[in-house]
Amino acid sequence: MEMASQMHLKLQIHSSGCEIMVEIIDVSARAAAIEYAIRDVVVPAVELEKQGHEIIRMNVGDPLAFDGLPTPKHMISAYKDALDNQKNGYGPSYGIPELREAIAASETKKGWACDMDDVYVTHGVTEALQIIFASFLEPGDKVLAPGPHYPPYMAYPQMYGATTVEYRLDPTDGWRIDLEDIKSKMDESVRLLVLINPNNPTGNVASVEEIDGLIHIAEQWPKCTIIADEIYDGLDFTNKFVSVASRSNKAPVLALNGVSKVYFAPGWRIGYMAWHDPSGKLGLVRDGVERLLRSRLCASTPAQFGYLAGLTDDTDWLKGHRSRIKERLDFCINRISEIEGLECEAPGGAFYLFVRISSDKLSSDDKKFVLRLLEEKHVLVVHGSGFSPEYGHGHFRMVCLPSIEILDEAFNRISDFLGG
Repeated sequence: MEMASQMHLKLQIHSSGCEIMVEIIDVSARAAAIEYAIRDVVVPAVELEKQGHEIIRMNVGDPLAFDGLPTPKHMISAYKDALDNQKNGYGPSYGIPELREAIAASETKKGWACDMDDVYVTHGVTEALQIIFASFLEPGDKVLAPGPHYPPYMAYPQMYGATTVEYRLDPTDGWRIDLEDIKSKMDESVRLLVLINPNNPTGNVASVEEIDGLIHIAEQWPKCTIIADEIYDGLDFTNKFVSVASRSNKAPVLALNGVSKVYFAPGWRIGYMAWHDPSGKLGLVRDGVERLLRSRLCASTPAQFGYLAGLTDDTDWLKGHRSRIKERLDFCINRISEIEGLECEAPGGAFYLFVRISSDKLSSDDKKFVLRLLEEKHVLVVHGSGFSPEYGHGHFRMVCLPSIEILDEAFNRISDFLGG
């Protein structure tokens, strides 16, 4: 089989045995440019598993893939009840009213006046991002996002002709926000300024001073709106978490959250965006968002009832989940401190570690490091440059969700890989 790349033709053997030339249909530039490092590294891992190797997977932040962190039973019961009661039809495009009211009440408890009409339920936070970018961005616009960051903040804006510019998080100071770097990169073309808090992949929890500083910068640019991605807010181990919307009196803020991480139901794909528009400047954009939401019909109706139970029923179960995650995080930090060649800033929240490869030889190509670790020791993590070519280079991200026994085995293998 040969590929004539310039002619976009492929030589193919027909079922009759004859050789024929088939014209190749081009992929769109926007699709060909998409990269998602967290799942891209799974491809070689699957091949190794097909060969009979058991892989320790620490690449995807899916709590349900690990023991001891199940979706709460009362949420599952509510989901099942919705199915049993035939609540399977198309729901309202902006979300079922009961869930929007519960989300608004939850956001209001965080310190700002949120009404149910400010809440839009989406097919996960990723759909919220796609709809926001489609509504805000035109060719030439910019999104200013932290580096390192969750990959869709880099991948999605380009679909609408925009670009993502990264601002620096300080790797020597707990990944604090570099406000001076933000100032230097702001201009009229920046339509969206992103804060991920707690941060994925670093685990940094922004202080009030950092948040106020970021808001103050956004206020200087009338066309700028803040995206506050707070999907890990319930996994803050510093007790410092503050809602961005609660601190803003002028700059508009879009708060993003959902059922995946804190309510341990990522496969349900229910997220939301809550709009805080204190100056009343987002009317036209909101109309565009609502048009897009109506055009894609609705998020999963029974899953919304499951999330509603999570927001309105007993939450004591979360203490146990949080305790188990914190125990695993602390174990990982201790093990890393014992391995020569690795360094890590202790996270304040979420369930990730963004580990620095301190060997210059190994850190020069972090993706090669990750693939070699996978091939030789069958441990799967994600290369840091997949979260930011500039600010993530020389690191890898791992999740701390497996049991202590599995984590211990993973670190034994990593230690062996690094030479003891």
